[in-house]
Formats: sequence, C-alpha cells, structure tokens
Amino acid sequence: MNILVANDDGIEAEGLRKLAEALSEVGDVYVSAPMTQQSAKAHGITIGKSIRIKKTSLGPAAAAIALDGTPADCVKIGIEYYKNAGIEMDMVFAGINHGMNLGTDTLYSGTVGAAMEGAICGLPSAAVSLAIRRSNDRKPIFDFAQKLAVKAARLPLFQTRVADKNPKDIKDPKESALGVDFIYRDHVVLNINVPDLPEEELAGVKVAPLSYREYEEWFVPGEEGDEVTSYHYSGRPNIAGDFQPDDSDVIANSLNYATVTPLQFDLTNFKLIDELRREW
Repeated sequence: MNILVANDDGIEAEGLRKLAEALSEVGDVYVSAPMTQQSAKAHGITIGKSIRIKKTSLGPAAAAIALDGTPADCVKIGIEYYKNAGIEMDMVFAGINHGMNLGTDTLYSGTVGAAMEGAICGLPSAAVSLAIRRSNDRKPIFDFAQKLAVKAARLPLFQTRVADKNPKDIKDPKESALGVDFIYRDHVVLNINVPDLPEEELAGVKVAPLSYREYEEWFVPGEEGDEVTSYHYSGRPNIAGDFQPDDSDVIANSLNYATVTPLQFDLTNFKLIDELRREW
C-alpha cells in the first residue's frame, strides 16, 4: 500500500511528520509538501510557471519532496513524480493541519484542497485537522488524530481506487458521449477534525455534515504610500445556529467531539436544475 501525504502548513510542520508516522503502520508513505506555509490556498494550482521540486527526508517516509507550489500542486505533481519512479499511489492523506477545517472553512482550506485533488486523481483521500487551541502553552496533542487517520486508511472505502473501478460497477452512471461520468463515481473524500485534547477528554466521534462557519471579522486598513492602500484581514470564529451535534460538524467539534464528514467535489445545486431548465 502506497500512501501520498501532503499538507498546507509546509514540509517542516510537526503535523505532517505525525501523519507520516501514523500512516507508516498502514503502508509505505511518500511525502509531497509545500516548501512554505500555504494555508487558505484552497484548491488553487500553479499555472504559467515551473514548480521547483527538492528532494528531502521526513521521519519514516520512504521518500519526501518539497515543492514551491500549492497543496493541490503537491498532490497533482506528487502522484506523477512518484509514478515516474515506478510507485503508484493507492490513497492520499493531507494534514495533520494545525487548526480546524470545519463547515464553510473547507472552501478555503488548502488541506481539504489537497484531499480533493487526490479524489479528482481517482484516489480515496482524507483531510485530517487538529483544532489547536492557540492560547494553550502546551504542545498540540496529535495522538487521536493519528489514530483516526489510521482507521480511515484501513476502511473498506479506501481499498479501491476510483480510477480502477469497472464503469459497469458504478452506481447510477450518467450517459455521456464525452465520457465525463467520472464526476458521478463513488469518490471518497473524508474531512476529519479532532479537538486538541487528550483522548480521555474527548466526547467521542461524530459523523456530521458541514455547517455554516461564522466569523467576527476585522479589516484593518493601512497606507503604503504612492496611493497604494492595504488591508489586513483577521477574524474569530463564532458558533452560529441552533443545531444538534449530529447535524453540524461545527457544533459537534465545539462540544469536544472528533468529527468525520464525507465530502464531494460536485458543487451542482440539483434542487435548481429543473427550475433553471424551464427558464432556459
């Protein structure tokens, strides 16, 4: 079993090393991570210029490379780089992110973007994040996040690559002369978020949907001269809505549950398809 591990916090991040250590119990780990911090890069990729690749080493990983690109670049190029070396990946993991990726934050997350790229490449994928409480002086506790990553990698869902499935076995494939039914296949993308607590203080694990992630936001203007202005953006998350933990990953995490949310990259709003077809 060959596992590609990426992240958005950069090749030096402790969470990346912790994820590689954990997944080495499951298979051979190959790292492809950004050279520098790439948080909130979402699913962006680099176009119009070459991406530099530097060989490096990282703990128990069989091999590791650092790229001057985005998290999605690291997955896209990492799969190709190792394939050219005769190593076919079986799954992709991103993380362990230093900070939660809950609710609508997943739209900004480079960690989730990396996992989504893995799915687009036809591989079962997971994003793993630790809800680090930055006010704490103690070191982050990665143990349970590591445990859930290993459990995910051993799920039956992760034992078949979408790219290897027989089209006849696909559930409800959509007919298309262009062969673009790939988006309808049973892709696997899991979003795992774990509170930064000892395992005995966790409330358990909840499989919960994404929910709205509300922020108290600050935009601080600045002057740079020559008629150039700037804004520094920051914010603090709030708990919005009256939901039960089973109905909201944000609420469940705030109640000290580790959350698991299955994601997909088809953003179609199917509720509006028929209405819009009547209009056009």
